[in-house]
Amino acid sequence: MRPACLIVGAGPGIGQSVAQAFAREGCAIALAARHPERLEDFRRELEKDGTPARAYAADAADEASLRQLFAAVRKDFADLEVVVYNPAAHSPGKPTTLNGAQLAADFSVNVTGALVCAQEAALTMKERGRGTILLTGGGFAHEPAASYASLSLGKAALRNLTYSLAQELGAHGIHVATVTVYGFVQSGTQYDPARIAEAFLRLHKQKPGHFQTELVFK
Repeated sequence: MRPACLIVGAGPGIGQSVAQAFAREGCAIALAARHPERLEDFRRELEKDGTPARAYAADAADEASLRQLFAAVRKDFADLEVVVYNPAAHSPGKPTTLNGAQLAADFSVNVTGALVCAQEAALTMKERGRGTILLTGGGFAHEPAASYASLSLGKAALRNLTYSLAQELGAHGIHVATVTVYGFVQSGTQYDPARIAEAFLRLHKQKPGHFQTELVFK
């Protein structure tokens, strides 16, 4: 049975490009999004190229939904080797214009959802003594922007979470890392999602003892 890669937040852009990159490496692909019907054309493309692929409904802001997702994926794919967490939420506005409810809603997607997915992934990865958990970070974690205050806070917290997870799970052979994207993703530019996807793959291929926790893409 092929090792499987689960992409949470598998929409156009980084999510689908990462799926294609790992499919080329021989992984089966599990795609998760709030509206999985929108992934059907892409899923069929993967299968046409010989990659086993399934699409699942999941809400990154809903802990129960994410845990149900992992239960379904573990049932369909016995060897879940890679988990990629890609969702992001952003309430426009400078710090003084935001309220607590907006920040909490965004935080649940940007950080809490990532933690839940890491917890679920670790359940089986720790038993096998291997696995990769990759989180899509952003340059706002290093250089916050007032107009993107909510997202800046979220990316900073996600980076912090990545480092603490790496400290905990690295001892079990699990590689936890973030790809920090220092620009706006757009095809045909320096931040082409296909180029960014190669950074995810490069992290996955690193051997124990040579794990990077962060790869800055700029």
